[in-house]
Amino acid sequence: MSGNRQNIYFLSDFHLGVPTVQSSKDREARIVKWLDEVEDSAAEIYLLGDVFDFWFEYRHTVPKGYTRLLGKLASIADKGIKLHYFTGNHDMWVFDYFPNEIGCQVYKDPVIRVINGKRFYIAHGDGLGPGDHGYKFIKKVFANPICQWLFRWMHPDLGIPLANYFSKRSRIATGDSDEKYLGDDQEWLVQYCKSLQEKDSFDYMIFGHRHLPLDMIIDGKGRYINLGEWINHNTFAVFDGSDVKLSAYKT
Repeated sequence: MSGNRQNIYFLSDFHLGVPTVQSSKDREARIVKWLDEVEDSAAEIYLLGDVFDFWFEYRHTVPKGYTRLLGKLASIADKGIKLHYFTGNHDMWVFDYFPNEIGCQVYKDPVIRVINGKRFYIAHGDGLGPGDHGYKFIKKVFANPICQWLFRWMHPDLGIPLANYFSKRSRIATGDSDEKYLGDDQEWLVQYCKSLQEKDSFDYMIFGHRHLPLDMIIDGKGRYINLGEWINHNTFAVFDGSDVKLSAYKT
């Protein structure tokens, strides 16, 4: 890291596209404003999934909209700031558009990073830990290359509205809350972090997906940080080279 660009930022779960067109555009403008404010201090930015409430890339077609965010991300990448995109359960069909057009590295699986001597475990968080077996089965179907190939043969004018219909039945689109902590034994990512710490040692385990901002010590060792979401919380985490802080963006 050089100059003033030393911070590493983590954020996730914008769910752009829901619940209404106008609220999505307002949220997109808020995110772009935040990016404007942090880019001079950013060495890297990690987007931990569900940036869009639905995204599917056809070979020559991507969903309409989001031009302000996409343009801003491309501008940031052009300045040499490293962009990392982890696919989530709503945007798992990100393929080569982001690397080729924006300059953003895409990850389908969790990654481990050592940054300034600190060990990070980074992932969107869907399908990790015990429980949620129904979703884990559906994820395997959606991630199957044959299923993706079959969907790609559906015309975008039919395929994208159909997928949007099912996507908009999600909890965050319908307004159902995820904001109640369920207890350690029912929080699958807490259980997953405990299992990680039994096998290895991480200073920070950072996830999205849960929609509830959390910063917890796991078994007296590393910290589990959940990034929340940008419909209600506008939360993000920043690593300044020595510690990670979970913050909320105040417009």
